[in-house]
Amino acid sequence: MRRVTALLVLTNLPDQSAARSLAERLVEARLAACVNILAPCRSVYRWHGQVETADEVPLLIKTSAARLVELTAAIRASHPYELPEVIALDIAAGLPEYLAWVVGETAPSA
Repeated sequence: MRRVTALLVLTNLPDQSAARSLAERLVEARLAACVNILAPCRSVYRWHGQVETADEVPLLIKTSAARLVELTAAIRASHPYELPEVIALDIAAGLPEYLAWVVGETAPSA
């Protein structure tokens, strides 16, 4: 049986409005099958040699491995951060029908 290659991509946005806008663009462009907009969180990180803190809105983006390059480019093109977090995790297992749905929904339109 051929394994469906789906990914979970993580990124953070500075506010709900930016998160909602990016999520809608990604789904409309078929670069994501689904995007979960999570509750705001506090991030602590080192940037340009300084420890910084920021309130951010995490996104969980479900996509296919075949669309990762385009998805990453779309995030970078519209993300307000100089260096956005884009981390892709291979989904090792899941409900086969759901994973097939993710791949199907992210197939380029004919």
